[in-house]
Amino acid sequence: MKTISFMIPCYNEKENVVPMSEAIVNLMGNELKAYDYELLFIDNCSTDGTRELLRQICAGNKKIKAIFNAKNFGQFNSPYHAMCQTTGDCTVSLCCDFQDPVEIIPTFVEEWEKGYKIVCGIKATSRENKIMRFLRTCYYKLIRKMSDVEQIEHFTGFGLYDKSFIEVLKTLDDPTPFMRGIVAELGYKRKDVTYEQARRAAGSTHNNFFTLYDAAMLSFTTYTKMGLRLATILGFILSVLSLIVGLVYLVMKLIWWDRFVAGMTPILIMVTVLGSVQLFFIGLLGEYILNINKRVLHRPLVIEEERINF
Repeated sequence: MKTISFMIPCYNEKENVVPMSEAIVNLMGNELKAYDYELLFIDNCSTDGTRELLRQICAGNKKIKAIFNAKNFGQFNSPYHAMCQTTGDCTVSLCCDFQDPVEIIPTFVEEWEKGYKIVCGIKATSRENKIMRFLRTCYYKLIRKMSDVEQIEHFTGFGLYDKSFIEVLKTLDDPTPFMRGIVAELGYKRKDVTYEQARRAAGSTHNNFFTLYDAAMLSFTTYTKMGLRLATILGFILSVLSLIVGLVYLVMKLIWWDRFVAGMTPILIMVTVLGSVQLFFIGLLGEYILNINKRVLHRPLVIEEERINF
C-alpha cells in the first residue's frame, strides 16, 4: 500500500488545525482509502494555543505528527524543512487556512498515478482582494519575462511532490529556499491543476507588505539578472545624456556668453534625477548582497524544539 504524506505549516492557526486534521482524515477514509497516510504539522512558534491543540490531535492519532520550531523561522524555511521530514511515496503540501482546497487532492493523486512527479495547484481564480490579485498577476508576468527560469504563475506551493523530488530537496544546500522557484528550475515533468482559491476559513492572514515584499525580492534576486543589468544599461545611458547636456551647455555659453543665463535650475534637476537613480540601484544592489549573505552564512533552516509521534 502506498503512503501519502501531508505537510501543513501553521502559525497561530488554533481555529483551523482541528478542522484541517479532520478533513484530511476523512479524505483518506473515503476517497483515498486505498492509501495509507501520515499528516505532518510544522508549527512556526505559535503563541495562540495552536501547539496545545496539536498535542491533543497527535495523542488521538499516531499517524499525525508535529514539529515545533524553537522560534519563527519564516514562511520559506519552515515548510521546506518539514517536506524533507516526510516519509511517504509522495507529499502533498497545503496551507492550514483552507484556502488550498482539500477536495482537489484526489485529482492530484490521479495525475501522480499517471506518472507525473509533480502536480501543481494553480490559482485560476481567487476570492481574495481584486487589487491584490491584479498586483500578483503583474508581478508573475514581470518575473517570467525577466527570469532565465520559467516561473509558474499563481503557484503558491500547493501541490503533490513525488518522493524522488523530495530526495532532490534533501540534497540542496540552500538556507533560503524559494520552493516555487525550485519547482520551476529543478522539478520533473509536472501537471498543472487549476482551482479557485477560497477565503480563509477562520482567523486572519499573516501576510503583510513586508512578507510579500520579502517573497518578491527573494524571487527577483535569485532568478533574475535583469536588476543589475538594468542598472548598468541605465547608468550608461544617463552618463551619455549627461555628457551631451554638458557639452551643449558649454557650447551655448561660449557662443552667447553675455546672454545665456541658465542659473541653478538645470544643475538641481540633474543632481536630483541622478541621485534618485543612484539610491534606487544601490538599494537593489543591497538586496542582491543580502541574498548572497544569507547563503554564505550556512545557517540551519530551522531549530526544532520538539517532535511528536516520530
